[in-house]
Amino acid sequence: MKEGKSGKQKPIGYTSTKEEGLILLAQYNNDPWDIKTDKITLEELYTLWLEKRAVKLGDSNRSSLKSAYKHCSKLAKTNYKQIKSYQMQDCIDSCGKGYSTQGAIKNLWGHLDRFAMELDIIMKCNSNLLTSEPIPETTKEVFTDKEVSRLWENQNLPWVDSILFFLYTGFRISEMLSLRTANVDLKEWTMRGGVKTEAGKNRLIPVHSKIQGIVQKRFEQSKTGYLFEYEGNEVSESKYREIWADLMGKLQMKHTPHECRHTFRSRLDSAGANKVCIDRLMGHKSKGTGERVYTHKNIEELRMNIELITN
Repeated sequence: MKEGKSGKQKPIGYTSTKEEGLILLAQYNNDPWDIKTDKITLEELYTLWLEKRAVKLGDSNRSSLKSAYKHCSKLAKTNYKQIKSYQMQDCIDSCGKGYSTQGAIKNLWGHLDRFAMELDIIMKCNSNLLTSEPIPETTKEVFTDKEVSRLWENQNLPWVDSILFFLYTGFRISEMLSLRTANVDLKEWTMRGGVKTEAGKNRLIPVHSKIQGIVQKRFEQSKTGYLFEYEGNEVSESKYREIWADLMGKLQMKHTPHECRHTFRSRLDSAGANKVCIDRLMGHKSKGTGERVYTHKNIEELRMNIELITN
């Protein structure tokens, strides 16, 4: 969408529909951004970007990018159009952090460059030249069939039920610990939960038949309104990790909670589950446009695919 009042049209943003574009134009005309393109600093551009663009991002992504800005703040008072790619790269190289933070800094520069181009502050994206430490190959180990059997044999050991819950739902720690009984339907055997991404938030998931007894017992014993609680209180992630470490010692296993999620996906894939259903169950966005837009998987299709995990 472009404004035309100034006598020289310039882009003020991009929208997917004409209706959204007209709304954006109306908002701009009501409160046009006062930008001196030759003098705007990194700090000023970043602040404007937070207000106008970052609000459309997911909470986790926005938080990551805000943290990344701390490593760029040494250039805060520099005119944005004067910042060169080697200066951007230095923010990455000197951050003293690993691939995750480096990737976030690189991602932030990309966001700011694209926003600066929209505002005619720059003519090219220097961020396209940036590099960061690559994501290492995964070292995650899936639970073996023997380990899953051992868990069922020890299911009466306190908190083993939480490991089994992970293995048959693919939930993250935060998703399990934040799940409320109000979002569990024992009649339809579904749960509504999820965090982190737009595709993952508030997703509807069938309860696998093998863990329905676990879910019902936790539901009936809940005093806090959370499905999983500790001595009548909400469970913090740090407390759960203590519980997990103790369980791994008792069961003579070496796994992280996230490896349950990795195992869940691996078992679905090995069982021949539909790829789109796997993405829905995991809370991931399907890669193909057709899969994202045109394929609608209802709860029964998801249930049929999740039940392919038989052991």
